[in-house]
Amino acid sequence: YGVYVVQRSGRGTGGGDRADPFADHVSVGGYHDGGRPSSESGTSAVRSMARVGSRVFRPGARTGGLEQHKASTYEHVNQIVNAGIVPPPETRGQASAAAAAPAAGRVGLSNLGNTCFLNSSVQCLSNTIPLTDYFLGYDYRSEINHDNFLGSKGALASSYAEVVKHLWLGQGAQHYSPGRFKSSLAKFAPQFDGSQQHDAQELLAYLLDGMHEDLNRVKSKPYIEDDDCDGSNDDVDAIAAWSNYLRRDQSIVVDLFQGQLRSRMTCSVCGKVSVKFDSFMYLSLPVTADCRTLDDCLGLFCEEEYLSGDDAWYCPRCKCHVDAAKKMDLFMLPPILIVHLKRFEFSESGRRSKIERDISYPLSEWDLSSSKKGEGGLRPVYDLYAACHHSGTAGGGHYTATAVNRFDGRWYRFNDSSCRSVDVDVDGDGMVRGEGRRTAYCLFYNRVEGSTRGSGNGTKTTVIRRQSTSRPELWPHLQRDQMRVWTSVKPFGGGGVPEVDYYFGEEGADFDDGARGPRQLTRISEGG
Repeated sequence: YGVYVVQRSGRGTGGGDRADPFADHVSVGGYHDGGRPSSESGTSAVRSMARVGSRVFRPGARTGGLEQHKASTYEHVNQIVNAGIVPPPETRGQASAAAAAPAAGRVGLSNLGNTCFLNSSVQCLSNTIPLTDYFLGYDYRSEINHDNFLGSKGALASSYAEVVKHLWLGQGAQHYSPGRFKSSLAKFAPQFDGSQQHDAQELLAYLLDGMHEDLNRVKSKPYIEDDDCDGSNDDVDAIAAWSNYLRRDQSIVVDLFQGQLRSRMTCSVCGKVSVKFDSFMYLSLPVTADCRTLDDCLGLFCEEEYLSGDDAWYCPRCKCHVDAAKKMDLFMLPPILIVHLKRFEFSESGRRSKIERDISYPLSEWDLSSSKKGEGGLRPVYDLYAACHHSGTAGGGHYTATAVNRFDGRWYRFNDSSCRSVDVDVDGDGMVRGEGRRTAYCLFYNRVEGSTRGSGNGTKTTVIRRQSTSRPELWPHLQRDQMRVWTSVKPFGGGGVPEVDYYFGEEGADFDDGARGPRQLTRISEGG
């Protein structure tokens, strides 16, 4: 899944910049080769590397102090995590971290009474490597917002971190009871108290929102009223809207999961166009009888609809409710994209039913270039790394999860306290085969940067940028040429565009320079 690097957003070179606490804490995920898929798992072989300070470490390289811990990989994991850096997984053919610590990422969660919805959601999030590395390899406590009444004063984030610790650093336990986590969640969202069945996507929404508020770096939220845009300059308007959003919301959850939608309304009477840009945490896509693939569902989501009657739009120019055309588009996509398939619907009588339909979805290289309307940012190509499944009916179903393990590159099925290896097969079009097409409910995709469909080339590194209002060069909208557009509209305080280090690892590159040891990755200046 690419090496996840938490972006260094502070250079500490004078001025008023404070040192960024992320500067020396780097999250590391698995690195997929572009070569043959594994015959055992159907996924690519796993490589790894970790950057410590200005050096890059790779298994087998001459790493001094790190090398001495190879005899006991589990102790090595603990020592390095405690030092603030999550260790790299071993390459195949070497003693793997998974072999030394059999429970690493392969621990079930006890069912506390109809809590399969919680267990499956947590397993998917746990295998979101940059989020897990944030909780294990970085002092997240320093970012807890104790004054935010919208959060839980850090209780939810801390209890989730405890779960992650047991799932990845447990000493051989086959399963773990998330009782404390469930209690913290119920205090934040009381509907999850007790032993009633709940929706896994609803749980994900509340959990991510709660962790965001717990870890929101904005201590005082200003009141902001977004301007009405006319669609004449969407790129600039989108950036301005994101800037306003970051004035109130900044967290690891925003950095990883949040993207931006464009909503375009057109009055049928006067032709007035009104455009708004809104953030999103996940995409809830409709499932109908005409949908056969994930792209079909996305196309239906973005399809223009006509509003009339009770749904009529209030036109600010006509000063009344009118019929209007509404169009939703993806404008900016996040590093981690969660897709929710709306398989449950309610009839006019209020009865809940489930849409039992096979939906094909890609295992890798899901290219959203044709669906994304914003010109900025990186090419939106995604690989699947986890999925939440629902089997059964609307009234009596069961949730499970599947996810790929960062250490051995294999897929595992999590069924409450059970965890077992599974094969994930694809058809000739790269779509997942089997019952997963009918049971897939929430799909978790990781952006693969710089790749070209079918080429096996390009950068397989996801750079996670720690976003803030003062560092727009780290926003996912912007490329180098657009920095000039932005600075012409919102100039930095007389200083121009600051320089930023971006560290990319090229797929297939050898980062071990022999006698000289590992070398530093390429530095790209954004200073123009």
